[in-house]
Amino acid sequence: MAGSNNYPFNLGNYTREISTGSEEAQHWFNHGLNWCFGFNHEEGMVCFQNALEADPKCVMAHWGIAYASGPFYNLLWCEMGELEAAMAVTLAHSHLAQANALAARATPTENRLIAALAKRFELQPPALPADYDRCEINYVNAMREVQKDFPEDHDVAALFVEALITRTPRRLWDMKTGEVAAGADTIEALEICEKSIDDAERAGTTPHPASIHLHIHLLEMSHMPERAMQSADRLRTLCPDAGHMNHMPGHIYLLCGEYEKAKLASEAAIKADDMYSQWAGSVNFYVAARCHHIHLMMYTCMFLGQYEPAKAAAEKMKSIVSRDILTVPDRPEMVMRAEGYYAMAIHMPVRFGKWKDIIDTPAPDDPHLFPVSTVMHHYARGVAYAALKKTSEAERERILFHETRSRVPPGRRLLNNTAVDILAIAELMLDGEIAYRKGDYDEAFVHLRKAVEIDENLNYCEPWAWMHPPRHALGALLLEQGHSTEAEQVYREDLGICGTLQRCSQHRDNIWALHGLVECLQARGDTEELAIMSEKLEKARLLADTIITSSCMCRLLHFHEPFMYAYITTTTRYK
Repeated sequence: MAGSNNYPFNLGNYTREISTGSEEAQHWFNHGLNWCFGFNHEEGMVCFQNALEADPKCVMAHWGIAYASGPFYNLLWCEMGELEAAMAVTLAHSHLAQANALAARATPTENRLIAALAKRFELQPPALPADYDRCEINYVNAMREVQKDFPEDHDVAALFVEALITRTPRRLWDMKTGEVAAGADTIEALEICEKSIDDAERAGTTPHPASIHLHIHLLEMSHMPERAMQSADRLRTLCPDAGHMNHMPGHIYLLCGEYEKAKLASEAAIKADDMYSQWAGSVNFYVAARCHHIHLMMYTCMFLGQYEPAKAAAEKMKSIVSRDILTVPDRPEMVMRAEGYYAMAIHMPVRFGKWKDIIDTPAPDDPHLFPVSTVMHHYARGVAYAALKKTSEAERERILFHETRSRVPPGRRLLNNTAVDILAIAELMLDGEIAYRKGDYDEAFVHLRKAVEIDENLNYCEPWAWMHPPRHALGALLLEQGHSTEAEQVYREDLGICGTLQRCSQHRDNIWALHGLVECLQARGDTEELAIMSEKLEKARLLADTIITSSCMCRLLHFHEPFMYAYITTTTRYK
């Protein structure tokens, strides 16, 4: 065990004083708690174990190991493998028993936290889903009582809020109505979380990092993500070497159209994650978080029209997801999630119309390890051939798409959605592109409109599991056929201007839809709104490194030549 003073990570200044006479144990406990607050439970457990080595009678080190072994917002009981869950329960039982044996050394708050956590592990795998749900509810109820008795304790508040939202992760709000989702404790969690933040502000102290982190989770899928903007700004630099904490502000920035700020948050997260992977290696569950952070970077840069950093992110994603990760036994969620992220990389060249690159890229070398990625490979090649007007080749890829899709294992998920739902969008997009290039325009638009419908009814996931908004392709091809009225509505929905699309599916001020809307306004002779939207487009264009001539690179002709000529020839530079 290296001394805590030689530990290379700066996780911020937050501390919790615990019952120990060892300064070394206290330092390691702080590291462990801060890692867990940033959803890196494996490294948190290492730190708690180091605390226990420094002080074998440290009650809260035992609590920490039990806490870190259990489920959290990004890894639920139902997502663990049978052996994975059994090991977590066995480890928790052992350390909670040792913590109870040392109860006389603990404070009242510490003993209450230990007793509450024990409720989460009152089972023995293999267990039924109902048993896991019962334990989570019992843990929530126990933590509610702890919070009532210690209302000024910010750690207790954060742990209670986390327990509440872990029952219904990414199901906190009804995305369509903006109301609380059925069965979720969102309002209670939000009230406790915001009270902790407000109390800290009134006391002149920095709000608890976990409360800020969870505040973002509580509001990201709501109809009011702007409410978390101050939390996003605070968290950016609060925990410098905790990659997930650096990343979290990017969710709010992205939802609010602050793409450049989301990019900066992603860069900070990736830098911290690289430092961590050099320290701990990549074959651990945190690799899923690393991929998620890169995914947000790629997604953000795609909306910025920045090809080079989007390409770098896609390449980095593919380099991280190795065979070693995809062959780890008894960790099904880690494997499935990593392969799902790998499959995301192909959206990048489709977004930027890199048709030759797509065609020249070989398929994944092992379809068994990369089942979804293999299907997406054939989807992308089919779209590329269609865009190049090589419909025979596109139809051949469509056959391969269906063949490989039939071999995707049942129950396979792509992030928070089933592979069935995600690949249904791919099928419709591919069918639409092929029909369009064959001149069957009405059929093409039927497919693309259906893709839009399925896309906006996916389960919440930020970034979305389908990265290239189908509205962008639909709008572009509608414009190419002169259907500017429908195209204008499509772009207004995507930009969140008309307010008909659920908030978390809007892409505020993105360059692609702005370009399409400006074309539509130009077509119908609008002058007042055209000036406003043209100014927005110009600001977006200055951040792009690619000349954007359409909301989708699948469109081959300029809809309004005079506008496009002026747009391109007045360009002074592209970064």
